[in-house]
Amino acid sequence: MIINRDGWVHKLLRSLTQQIRRTDKELALFRTALEHAYEGIIIVDKDGFIQTVNDTYASFVGQEVDQIIGKHVTEVVENTRMHIVAKTGQAEIADVQSINGHQMIAHRIPVVVDGEVIAVVGKIMFQDIDELFAMNSKFSKLYKEIDNYKGEVHRRVGAKYSFDQIIGVSPILERVKTLGKRVAKSDTTVLLKGESGTGKELFAHAIHRESMRSNGPFIRVNCAAIPETLFESELFGYKEGSFTGAKRSGKKGKFALAFNGTIFLDEISEMPLSMQVKLLRVLQEKEIEPVGADSPEPIDVRIIAASNKDLEELVEKGQFREDLYYRLNVLMLEIPPLRERAEDIPLLINHLLSQLRSETGIQVEGLEDSALHHLVNYPFPGNIRELRNILERSLYVKEGNEITLEDLPPTLLGSSRKGKREIHNTSFSRSLQDVLEDAEREAILEALGKERGNKLAAAKRLGISKSSFYAKIEKYQIEEEKGHR
Repeated sequence: MIINRDGWVHKLLRSLTQQIRRTDKELALFRTALEHAYEGIIIVDKDGFIQTVNDTYASFVGQEVDQIIGKHVTEVVENTRMHIVAKTGQAEIADVQSINGHQMIAHRIPVVVDGEVIAVVGKIMFQDIDELFAMNSKFSKLYKEIDNYKGEVHRRVGAKYSFDQIIGVSPILERVKTLGKRVAKSDTTVLLKGESGTGKELFAHAIHRESMRSNGPFIRVNCAAIPETLFESELFGYKEGSFTGAKRSGKKGKFALAFNGTIFLDEISEMPLSMQVKLLRVLQEKEIEPVGADSPEPIDVRIIAASNKDLEELVEKGQFREDLYYRLNVLMLEIPPLRERAEDIPLLINHLLSQLRSETGIQVEGLEDSALHHLVNYPFPGNIRELRNILERSLYVKEGNEITLEDLPPTLLGSSRKGKREIHNTSFSRSLQDVLEDAEREAILEALGKERGNKLAAAKRLGISKSSFYAKIEKYQIEEEKGHR
């Protein structure tokens, strides 16, 4: 038969030759990949006879490749299930198998064509489970180190306190906490007003922790502690070579460090008027200009400011900018002084003594009734900070297991609460537990009164669960008394 060069037979033969070359190339590529695979791989046909295997798998079972091919898998591989998967058609993933005294993890995957199993691919994922455990241990160690670093970063620049750590059940404090939780969910600028020692910084921490920025930094700036000449560089940073003595790398300011977080400007009343103008621009434009920079830089920061002075009064005196005051005073939280929430004093004493026991190592059972009575009726011009200092001093001078009236500072002994309702009579023969229960009972009654008997709303006002609220009502028999009030 004569085949013409351009005839159909010649074209067919040429096409078939090209297909064979492509198939040989693909087969060579497949074999190369199989031989160089890190995992051990074996392939059997539908009857369980080995069709191919790579060197890794052969080495694992202690044989040569050419000794294995063609044999039934049960003759070569100990405890194999390859032939069973060929019959069931059900893949077995990450199965533990013992071979030659080693525990390994294997996949067995059926190859299905036109609804029939034509082969099964076996793959060793880990040649020894100890290898898997070692890898898992390594990753666990790395994750632990990362968590430690995250924890350290959060400890240094994160918020330390939550609303639950602001101690007290008085209605006046609960109202402020409720409003604080509500405003925390937004990015609104907050102004905290309150006397020194009332816990303004605790509220700033708590607002940040309750906000959408809680994973970001919380940067505190004490405006009273920064020299006027350093204010701008401290808040906004500076660029390399911007002034004599500047670091070569420049320096990030507090606003840049607070990116995606919150900056707390404590004692804002002490900020110089020249800086108040620049802070106003930050609030308006949402950008800062580091010292020596060519252009402004955008910021994404929430601002919380605090003052123990009346900013409105300072505005009238020309000591604080009016436009900045109104920019800061989007929402004001006025933290009540301790003398306005006397029912919280026993709770605070309990909490502070627990802290001081841990810090000083000095054990104390509590306060004698006369000492507690005196503190409950003392006006505390220094608020919670003063209460803590009094208790700490008393721990060091006491001789017994309890703090007595004589252990309190002499300057306190002549002080009393003027013009305020005393919540305990002067005989004061009750225990600290009685005092705490009395304060709790009064708070519940007041909350019910404010919420017109709505128990769910009263529980929410006090920040406790419905079940706890009902338990306390039953404990103090408040329903019965409420009917006679």
